[in-house]
Amino acid sequence: MDDLRRIDLNLLLALHALLSEKHVTRAALRLHRSQPAVSHALAQLRIIFNDPLLLRRGTRMALTPRALELVRPLEDALRGLSMLLHARSFDPASATRRFRLAASDFGAHVILPRLMQRLRAEAPGIDIAITQSSRGAMVAQLLDGEIDLAVGVFPDVPSDIALRTLFDERFVSVADRTTLPPAGDLPLDAWLARPHVVVSMRPDADNDVEDALTAQGLRRRIALVLPHWRASTEVLRGTDLMLTVASRTLDRVPRSRGLKTFAPPLPLPVFAFQQAWHAQRNAEPAQVWLRDLVWECAQR
Repeated sequence: MDDLRRIDLNLLLALHALLSEKHVTRAALRLHRSQPAVSHALAQLRIIFNDPLLLRRGTRMALTPRALELVRPLEDALRGLSMLLHARSFDPASATRRFRLAASDFGAHVILPRLMQRLRAEAPGIDIAITQSSRGAMVAQLLDGEIDLAVGVFPDVPSDIALRTLFDERFVSVADRTTLPPAGDLPLDAWLARPHVVVSMRPDADNDVEDALTAQGLRRRIALVLPHWRASTEVLRGTDLMLTVASRTLDRVPRSRGLKTFAPPLPLPVFAFQQAWHAQRNAEPAQVWLRDLVWECAQR
């Protein structure tokens, strides 16, 4: 504990800005301080840690190995201090802040309409910023403190990530009603013979439907891969295209569009749609409130 006497919070904040920006001038702008003041702070930090921390590499500055070691513990320490200062209570009706969420098109479709209705009625000072990224990127952003919450499917996460299932979801197939038999469904051979649409951020990404087909030694033709769920239903009308997606994707698709849903003619897994967050934020009142609200908004 005696070592703490050598450093104050302002130096830690300066260190965080310098490690993040890798540039004295940008760190000064971030801290709303003068460049000489931040240069002086860097000189003090170099003495405290007995390391240059930042070294010039051509026209840029780079972190030393010791500085790289400090990034994660420093983030954790500052987050812990923030929790200590704000742990008393959280009143959503009077709070003014922004939460950062990561969600796919599907997650935003399921959660966002009800979430915004609740926020505007109960917490009008709360803002939400949504980003979209891959599952792995979401986990990395949670670990780095870049986002507060992620919603999606997380079959394998590190121990630092906490999970709560929002609902269990199933797959349905959907096609233009006029291209289906009167019974409204298709046997497996006819289903496989149709050209299929896949909603994915990457054309080569794995998905549960392909995994189930591969396990049975089956293949289907993918005629269209696109990242937008709404367009994926629009392209079905007037074509023989087939789409197999999570059932809630279709909750707000009007019946007048002439589409028909039916159970896929092969067993597909039910999957858990979850919210994920950094375990260190388990007890933060604002985070607990947000997670409870998201869970409520996800219930049918």
